[in-house]
Amino acid sequence: MEKIEKNRAFNSRQMIIWLAALLLGGALGMLNCNAVNEFLNFTASAYTRLFKFVAVPTIALAVTATLAMLGAERNTGRIFLHTIVYTVLTTLVAAVVGVVLYLVIAPGNLPLELVKQAQSAASGQNLTPVSVYDHILAVIPDNVITPFFSGNVLSILLVAAAVGLALAAGRNSENVQVLLKAVNGLQEIFFIVIKALIWALPLGIVAFAGQLTAQMSTGESVGELGKYVTVVLTGNILQFFVILPLFLLMRKINPVRVFKGMLPAVLMALFTKSSAATLPVTIASAENNLSAKPEVARFVLPLCCTINMNGCAAFIMVTSLFVMQNGGVTLTLSTIAVWVLIAVISAVGNAGVPMGCYFLTLSLMAGINMPIGVLGVILPVYAVIDMIETAVNVWSDSCVCAIVDKTVKQK
Repeated sequence: MEKIEKNRAFNSRQMIIWLAALLLGGALGMLNCNAVNEFLNFTASAYTRLFKFVAVPTIALAVTATLAMLGAERNTGRIFLHTIVYTVLTTLVAAVVGVVLYLVIAPGNLPLELVKQAQSAASGQNLTPVSVYDHILAVIPDNVITPFFSGNVLSILLVAAAVGLALAAGRNSENVQVLLKAVNGLQEIFFIVIKALIWALPLGIVAFAGQLTAQMSTGESVGELGKYVTVVLTGNILQFFVILPLFLLMRKINPVRVFKGMLPAVLMALFTKSSAATLPVTIASAENNLSAKPEVARFVLPLCCTINMNGCAAFIMVTSLFVMQNGGVTLTLSTIAVWVLIAVISAVGNAGVPMGCYFLTLSLMAGINMPIGVLGVILPVYAVIDMIETAVNVWSDSCVCAIVDKTVKQK
């Protein structure tokens, strides 16, 4: 009981420090001083790099260690099944909410000249159409090292899962037991590093907040683009504050308690715009603040970080409709239904990296010869959209983890 009270006091102090850092960063960003902005950009980039550095081995070690421990138990299948079910359900709802808002708010077409002017910004991404088979093949590694060097989270997850299941199958071997101890030892080392990074994070928050404030001063929104942005942001806000809390309430879980516990991860996602880079903080918050079982948090969260992309599904859905509408496509119910399916599948396979959804949507639209210049118009405001949708993604991961954790504890 005393330990719980100490944790609560520490979390309260931590939150006050983080909010103070947030305000300080915003004030520094508003100074509009080049020297200050350069330092903020440098510091923000350094923190993002550090968290990405620990994110890749954290994903691999967490999944490998958890599957090695649970592989021979019935718990594993139940944890995996519940994670997949809630991931698909929340992602599907996010896409459908996006469609409903799009039909209600009904953004019109952008001026043709504006689209042509922005064409170069979008077409400069060296896009080539990617088939479903190409997408699947890109996930299947052809050697052990490439996924880690390229940062391909899906491939890393696949390799880690295979190794974890193999360790579980050979757990009676003395050599495998030694290897298991090494994996667990490495995992402990990385969690110590993560704790140190979280302790020093207020400086990073100052940099992230200052960087955002400076960037927002250069944003733009015109005419029908404003309606489009309203659809995307409203969909994400509804998913964050209404839909996901309803999922928690249906499982008799207090959304406020979960939100307070996972706030460090949500704020981190907001600023880094990367659910993969945020993963170490997400796992630490779930275990320390929600008392989630380590075998659940270290399996569910890396998996969700890879496949649970609520914000991305909403963005792909709404943006695809907007681009196709500008391309002269009639948005019938059957067309919308097909793109709901495409949005959900694409979001599940999307990488949890900054601007991942943007480039994925760009590729999809280029593949069907739609006017990708529309995405060039969207680009200046995408930084804010990316922040919010990443926060939604991590909040959804947190909710799924809380639900699965309660399910496992009840059993």
